[in-house]
Amino acid sequence: MGGDVGPDVVVPAAHSALEQNDDLSIILVGDESILNQAIGRYKAGTHDRLHVHHASQSVEMDELPSHALRNKKDSSMRVAINLVNDGTADACVSAGNTGALMATSRFVLKMLPGIDRPAICTAIPSISAHTWMLDLGANVDCDAEHLLQFAVMGSVLAKAVDNNEHPRIGLLNIGEEEIKGNEQVKQAAQLLSGSHLNYQGYAEGDDIYKGNFDVVVCDGFVGNISLKTSEGVAKMIARFIREEFSRNLLTKLAALVTMPVLKAFRNRIDPRRYNGATLLGLRGIVIKSHGGADALAFASAIKVAVVEVRESVPERISKQLESYLRHRQAI
Repeated sequence: MGGDVGPDVVVPAAHSALEQNDDLSIILVGDESILNQAIGRYKAGTHDRLHVHHASQSVEMDELPSHALRNKKDSSMRVAINLVNDGTADACVSAGNTGALMATSRFVLKMLPGIDRPAICTAIPSISAHTWMLDLGANVDCDAEHLLQFAVMGSVLAKAVDNNEHPRIGLLNIGEEEIKGNEQVKQAAQLLSGSHLNYQGYAEGDDIYKGNFDVVVCDGFVGNISLKTSEGVAKMIARFIREEFSRNLLTKLAALVTMPVLKAFRNRIDPRRYNGATLLGLRGIVIKSHGGADALAFASAIKVAVVEVRESVPERISKQLESYLRHRQAI
């Protein structure tokens, strides 16, 4: 029921995901009458693996997380997370209020042992393929220990999803030199250097896209600004290209000739293909879709959930953290 559009995005996305995954079942949580109407509009009712679970409330996009937690116990968000907690569902995917989703997930599912805070992580396109980046806004103030935990979680995610046995970890900083950065980053670098992770040193902003690192770690304040800046630059470039190709008849003809290249370029950097940020550190799998996602983008978020369920990401994070803590105690 959340996001900018709601069921008219979620229902066709669910239909698409079911078409692509024979072993997938989806539970749509929300107002039963509204959901059934949307199912009828998009002819998604032909799937016997699509179910509706009624919830009488919904969380508004601008609602305070504390208010949603106290007063919306039968919201579609809360009920969906409860279904994960009781084992009815393996994962929750939501385009709703990020703060409420984070607060509710943490309250219901609880944190994995050894993890203090959840982190928002997603894949960002790079020259080589993509770079996992976290945290992207869940934690504004982080100490060195939190950044180390983020690195452990990001490393496990890269191993599970990309089948990458030794993900290269970078710590986002204002330079590569050891003297650069604040005390928080310097202390985190010392912890990472002494860990069993494949820590490669400081990463600068442009390294996110160069493909020099598989995982880039930062606090949520820096990460969210970096992500939103990147989205703004991508939109600006797309607009400039459209303007230049539509300038006159000659440039319009040039656009026709180069259309296959432009389409390939657009598909390669299409943010909809990378939609679906993971709330890492929880005892269950929760995926946050962009609020403005269309059906293709929301289907991408469902795909992220499917992969993480198949690869048992929370369990693998827990084992990796236990291994690190034993390593740390042995030193």
